[in-house]
Amino acid sequence: MEGKLGLRELKKQRTYAAISDAAIALFLEHGFTQVSVAQVAEAAEVSKRTLFAYFPTKEDLVMHRLADHETEAARVVRARPADTTPLAALREHFLGGLRERDPITGLNDQPQTRALQRMILDTPALVARMGRFQAASERALAQALQDTTDTPEITARLAAVQLVSVQRSLSMDNAERLAYGEPADERYAGAVADAEHAFALLENGLRDLFR
Repeated sequence: MEGKLGLRELKKQRTYAAISDAAIALFLEHGFTQVSVAQVAEAAEVSKRTLFAYFPTKEDLVMHRLADHETEAARVVRARPADTTPLAALREHFLGGLRERDPITGLNDQPQTRALQRMILDTPALVARMGRFQAASERALAQALQDTTDTPEITARLAAVQLVSVQRSLSMDNAERLAYGEPADERYAGAVADAEHAFALLENGLRDLFR
């Protein structure tokens, strides 16, 4: 029984990967709006019904690549050491992502990553879907802040909105620069400086800007 379940799960994973790979290849070659779901299904050698069982919408064929990051900020806050504040943990995590050229920070200039970032930036439907991704990240982070600190619900929610928005803005700045040709190594120092500035503003609560 376990063997059958293992083989079934392996087959599902292979089908998922085949659909995903076919979709990304077609989208990057022809453009997101120019490729139909039927064309993706044909390239992956599955039916449209099977495709939709794995990816409920066309946008999911792209956005699933970011799915693991949707609750990343919340996971960082929950896993932080006892003597580390949520803000400090998120700052260090983001800076670590820049050093490692994590695509979620926007600072990755591998050809396919750069092309994928450019496609997302140039496709209104995918930009809109990024808004839903951000909202889900905010909800998860707000809950993590409530669960791990003595923070009222409204405070946790407002803090989460700021934290997620700042990280997304930093990532989008990097992605836009790299998507149109700037090398990651040349952008790195500026990306770090921008991140340090952004987290300093969060730590100071913007109070020094409006005196």
